Amino acid sequence: MVDLHGQYLKIKKEVDSAIQGVIDSTAFIKGEDVRQFQDELSAYMGVKHTIACGNGTDALQVSMMALDLQPGDEVITTPFTFIATVEVIGLLGLNPVFVDVLPDTFNLDPAQLEQALTERTRAIVPVHLFGQCADMESIIEFAKTHGLYVIEDNAQALGADFLPEGGAVQKAGTIGHLGTTSFFPSKNLGAFGDGGAIFTNDESFGKRVASLVNHGMEKRYHYDHVGVNSRLDTLQAAILRVKLKHLDDYHRRRQEAADWYDTTLSDLPGVAVPVRSSFTTHIFHQYTMQVPASERDALKQWLQDKGIPSMVYYPVPLHLQKAYHDLGYREGDLPVSEELCSKVLSLPMHTELEKNQLEYISEQFRLFFKS
Repeated sequence: MVDLHGQYLKIKKEVDSAIQGVIDSTAFIKGEDVRQFQDELSAYMGVKHTIACGNGTDALQVSMMALDLQPGDEVITTPFTFIATVEVIGLLGLNPVFVDVLPDTFNLDPAQLEQALTERTRAIVPVHLFGQCADMESIIEFAKTHGLYVIEDNAQALGADFLPEGGAVQKAGTIGHLGTTSFFPSKNLGAFGDGGAIFTNDESFGKRVASLVNHGMEKRYHYDHVGVNSRLDTLQAAILRVKLKHLDDYHRRRQEAADWYDTTLSDLPGVAVPVRSSFTTHIFHQYTMQVPASERDALKQWLQDKGIPSMVYYPVPLHLQKAYHDLGYREGDLPVSEELCSKVLSLPMHTELEKNQLEYISEQFRLFFKS
């Protein structure tokens, strides 16, 4: 699904030099590369504050902690996403409230927010799934009307552009009160281990988040908040500084691969290639198709037998997961997410895909439907 070794070989000298520089400095925690990476990523994102942290899950948790949400407060989000989005809500004693997703883009359906709203609602967490923005214009408008916070889960769309009608272009993750991302190795901007970051244009939020990720400390050995230990180590920051310079090129290569898949697979009966929303660019963290549910597993096995990996993101929606049974959701409550879980299939998508590989994947995919 990814070729991290091939990607590394193309930038090996840069990465190795960056790593050696950190080793020589021995500033393994809070070294200069961390500060420089935060500044460079802020400039790339067009945001005032970037606070690096240990991973994308911590980024979500710390963002909610920064809003001073209280146990029992409700947070609206989507069930069609990775578990971290909901996991941190429960860990903080908050209550997740699910709304369904749109059947074409897989992102949160803003039209369903009203029915999920209660007097306990405090925040919305839209997920920019697979590489493109949710409808942030509608979500922000709803949040402003009802006095809600918005935290963007931008783990899969770092670098995507949000293109509001008649408005200025903004990067995904910089539109709400806070935005989060992950630098898990397979992400479009991936570290050589775990890492994450939080974005905000709000001075007070930025200051509080920076304290929370460092034990709640603002002045050394003076603790103003109950915080956590979640710092991006200097080695990862140095590697990410190198890879950030190549990020737009990584996006371009992914988009070219997606265009190939679109062209060669869109005419197959019962197959739907990814939809690109008009208000966002798509940077294709995943290339996720919809195929007939009755044939999905057989297709996946067919591809595996031909040496082609594929993945199901995600096989079970979060509202039907055992860990969240106590929330009281039942099968049929969120039908779009449930149906998508039976139909989605993701093909290999990364920066090192060559034409001969794309040709082979497409050929074998097509042969399944002719067999």
